[in-house]
Amino acid sequence: MKIAENLFNYFKNTGTLIKYQPNDIIYMQEDSSNNLYLILKGRVRVYLISKDGQEITLDIIDKGRIFGESSFLLNTSRPVCVSAIDEVELISCNLENLYPAILESKELTIAIMQLLSSTNDHLTNQVKKAFFYNRHEKIAAFLLEQKKKTISYTHEEIASLTGLNRVTVTKILNDFYQKGWIDLAYRKIIIVDHDELSNYLDK
Repeated sequence: MKIAENLFNYFKNTGTLIKYQPNDIIYMQEDSSNNLYLILKGRVRVYLISKDGQEITLDIIDKGRIFGESSFLLNTSRPVCVSAIDEVELISCNLENLYPAILESKELTIAIMQLLSSTNDHLTNQVKKAFFYNRHEKIAAFLLEQKKKTISYTHEEIASLTGLNRVTVTKILNDFYQKGWIDLAYRKIIIVDHDELSNYLDK
């Protein structure tokens, strides 16, 4: 879920603008949870690092998305790492400073509640895909979850988000292309037949 642009000023008026370059670390697992972040430009990767150094990508998010909310609201350490994929601009907000805006704006309050609900739904779907879907179903579900016709992800990014390797992702996307469900372009996937993708998951 994204925050509507007409609500951005609440964050801008109470937070600090920060810029990051590609691959910059925004925060790491176990860092203290101090701020909430709104993305104004670019994309960031949310991921876990295991004890042996293996990285597992949980999400890639872009303009209008908020992150850092779970650990901050619970007053605990960060459960995940976040880093910049490309040039990123974001607003860093201390929740204490944002409270007056939340009290003032019913729309902002509803947006934040919806954000928390969508985060829970996303995690539920991640577990569902990991344990109940085969490789083709994981890719179909990923494409449908984006809720838009043109999806700007590389095959490598989709692989990291679905727990598959890049070669497998490319093969499956080519299968979907041959079926006429999608079109493929440079760094883009265009959904051609949303109904057939949905029907494939409902079999």
